[in-house]
Amino acid sequence: MRPTPLRLPGRRLLPIAILHSLLFAAPALHADETEAGAGNGAYACTAGMSACPGKPLDWGMCGKNDLLDFYTPGLPTEGDRDSVARDVSALKVSSPDKTHYVLEGKAEIRQLDLFLRAEKITYDGETSDYTAEGPLTYQDRGLLLSANAASGNADRDQCTLEGVRYQLLGSRGNGVASVAITTDVDHARLTEATFSTCDVASQQWAFAAREIELDRAEGVGRARHVTFRVRDVPVFWLPYARFPLDDRRVSGFLFPNIGFSDRRGFDLTLPYYLNLAPNYDATLAPRLMTERGLMLGGEFRYLTDGSNGSFNFEYLPDDRGAEEEEREYGENLPGSRWWYQWRDATAFSENWSANVNINRVSDPRYFEDFGRGLYSSSISFLPSRAYINGRGEFWSASFGGDDYQITDPTLPEQFEPYRRLPRATFNAEHALLGPLEGGVDAEFVSFAKDQAVDGRRLDLYPHLSLRLESAAWFLRPEIGYRYTTYDLDDLDEANNPLLASDDPHRGVPIFSLDTGLVFERELEVGGEAWTQTFEPRAYYLRVPYRDQAGIPLFDTQQIPFSFSELFRTNRYVGADRQMDANNLSLALTTRFLENATGEERVSASIGQIRYFDEQRVQLPGRQATDYSGSAYAGQLALRLSDRWRVALDQQYNPNTHHTDLSTVTLQNRFGGDGVANLSYRYRRDFLEQVDFSTAIPLAPGWRLIARENYALNDPRATPIDPRGNGGRSLERFLGVEHDTCCIAWRLIARRWVHNIEGEYDTALYFELEFKGVGSIGQKTDGFLRRGILGYQ
Repeated sequence: MRPTPLRLPGRRLLPIAILHSLLFAAPALHADETEAGAGNGAYACTAGMSACPGKPLDWGMCGKNDLLDFYTPGLPTEGDRDSVARDVSALKVSSPDKTHYVLEGKAEIRQLDLFLRAEKITYDGETSDYTAEGPLTYQDRGLLLSANAASGNADRDQCTLEGVRYQLLGSRGNGVASVAITTDVDHARLTEATFSTCDVASQQWAFAAREIELDRAEGVGRARHVTFRVRDVPVFWLPYARFPLDDRRVSGFLFPNIGFSDRRGFDLTLPYYLNLAPNYDATLAPRLMTERGLMLGGEFRYLTDGSNGSFNFEYLPDDRGAEEEEREYGENLPGSRWWYQWRDATAFSENWSANVNINRVSDPRYFEDFGRGLYSSSISFLPSRAYINGRGEFWSASFGGDDYQITDPTLPEQFEPYRRLPRATFNAEHALLGPLEGGVDAEFVSFAKDQAVDGRRLDLYPHLSLRLESAAWFLRPEIGYRYTTYDLDDLDEANNPLLASDDPHRGVPIFSLDTGLVFERELEVGGEAWTQTFEPRAYYLRVPYRDQAGIPLFDTQQIPFSFSELFRTNRYVGADRQMDANNLSLALTTRFLENATGEERVSASIGQIRYFDEQRVQLPGRQATDYSGSAYAGQLALRLSDRWRVALDQQYNPNTHHTDLSTVTLQNRFGGDGVANLSYRYRRDFLEQVDFSTAIPLAPGWRLIARENYALNDPRATPIDPRGNGGRSLERFLGVEHDTCCIAWRLIARRWVHNIEGEYDTALYFELEFKGVGSIGQKTDGFLRRGILGYQ
């Protein structure tokens, strides 16, 4: 037996894939066809070649989907029509010879959700020919349809209707046709037909075709003389178009991507989809940039029984802007620029799988010059990784490697992270006796980098933990031993006299005790019942000091201090450093919860680490500290109402009497879908910024969108006074968006710092969406969600 082929989701074709919805109307033209309207509910996902869109279409500004005046509410929406008897009625029923039947005056045929009405219906029992004189109306669970007249043959599934109006009920869509003819169950032809997802009474856009042929056997439709109109203004015309009628995919053009920026000029991409096989396909995407040249790009997707993946690439054979950048930055850029990416996910069994994500670019300025994402120029290191992963009931393991490529042109090569190839991990945790659990965390890595110390590292951490807890308290002691050993090469490359041994190692016991209480009390606030909690927590950590100056730094960095660091066994990520500790973290959290809804209106936390010994394990260049306590870390989240929210993070250092970190975010929601955010961010000796963003409703369907991210103290700015640096805008954009029932568009002007040198780029983004069909222009949804907190 031949296996059923696997099928990839398709792409949405340009320009009239949506017209395939008329297929669902064609079978419904025959009053006796039991499949009338079937498939309408799948329209949003099967139109053209695309998979369902990443976000659901918003029809909130549309009227009801049953606007035709003959709609009859209350018909069943579920059930098997074939199992229900058919009811026929009329003011007058006659049969002169018992083979010909005539129904006159409000003739009706009902069968579950099928409801056909006409002024007169005649039927020939010998030939199965029938005629219906209008006005004729038809309704089922997925379709409304009216016609001036109908005729056909029931046995041959033939039907001809004149003066057709239709509206889909299972999805958005309506239109008209001068004549609709079904020649058999699989073939239909419509003349002078239209389709739109707009309200019936407000046709902002519509596709119109002089003739449409629908071939259900092949799963394709063919349209001739196709015009797309926006408010009766023709936008484009095609002499011929071919489009899919179901989930069978066909080749064709996809919607274009259009943009403009200072660095690329006018930017146009017109993809072409290639249906190669049920389980693999390709998309070619030529991209024309007036300031850079013609770039070739594409995507290949595949799907097998155990894996799926894609290969993406872009290639610009001759970059016209490279010479200008070389003069500007003094760098040698390659004449040809390229990028590729390979992603794969493979399942070998229920417990074992593999994941691959390989990325490479021709040069460090590639994303700065050609990145499609609105934030792609901020990528400093481009990662590549490939791993085999295993997972069991109480264990997990992986084997693979990581590599990185510098994509920030200001970073020298020595800042490139080490290659970790191979890298193996194993983690296990299992109950031993009652609440006693035992586990082990293990990692082996081989590190390599040009002109640097190479080596291999084995890190082991076996541990025992006891979990004692109830609703009002918890007590969690844990004890373990961390052993890390190295085998180093090329010590002469380190230029560090402390790295004297090629096999350094470190072993250190780790003990922690995490305990806390939860107190509750009932309150009455404004006549409503609330609950307040008090949650004191104490975390003791003991790690003896071990000299680690002779251990290189391969992949270890210090974690920025935060409230969560109060309860960690190590302030470093990576195994090259294990901090020493004789610490006690004390913290208090209180919450206010609204009993009626369970919503948390207030959450406040404060804590500090008390050091009983000096902090001796430090990164190179830093001195041991003898502070008696860490900075005070505090968090506050207020939901004052459904409109107002406030969030604060604060760190005050009693040792320096300075604030180390401060962030304040204020959000107000207004006018239904309006939002305004004001944020202040400060980290000592690093940044100080003010960020304002908003989406302001101007009128129904209209919003103003804006953001200003301003650095109050930027070393690249012109000094305001001799004592300090000046301020400068890091990013600002201003735009307007308009949303109606079936059309949405956005126009955004943006100016932002696009590279580490502090240079600005300016771009204009325009996105036009015809709902249910597709969109043209730069995708801005993700960009606006990141830039405007609370944007929807």
